[in-house]
Amino acid sequence: MRLIFLGPPGVGKGTQAKRVCGHLGIIHLSTGDILRAEMAADSEIGQKAKSFIDDGELVPDDVLLGIMNNRLKKDDAQKGYLLDGFPRTIPQAEGLDNIMKNLSHTLDGAISLTADEDELVQRLINRGLESDRSDDTPEVIRQRQKVYWNQTAPLLEYYAQKNLLKSVDGLGDIPEITERILGVLN
Repeated sequence: MRLIFLGPPGVGKGTQAKRVCGHLGIIHLSTGDILRAEMAADSEIGQKAKSFIDDGELVPDDVLLGIMNNRLKKDDAQKGYLLDGFPRTIPQAEGLDNIMKNLSHTLDGAISLTADEDELVQRLINRGLESDRSDDTPEVIRQRQKVYWNQTAPLLEYYAQKNLLKSVDGLGDIPEITERILGVLN
């Protein structure tokens, strides 16, 4: 099974991705983890990504797509994966479509975890208090929410038009949410 997780910051994509991957026996591919691995390996594409990150810029789509193409070719990705944090924009989604087509992979679903925005902000503020994460302040959280709704939310319509979008309520107990996700996949 090949899946994409979508949802605003704080909705629990990372937590649910690990649980769902465990249930389905597929790998969890987080864009951040993949980028860090490429940079740690000092690969050519990792060096390119690092140059943008070191300058405080976002990694451009062509570099990100190159990294994802390399990662999806690996043996462990052949029996399925869940993409977390990618794609974030329509051009990235179109690039992913091309990569998957070239690899003879098909997407089984795009899971959109949904939740009330105020609830998510409070959840992230609480997480920030517990973990000392510098990006979990009310101002930064609101900005990350805004970026999600402006840049990533258009993917909801993109995948809905392909009959791949499945919305799941992201609020509740962690095991309960996992069951909801697995339920829409069956």
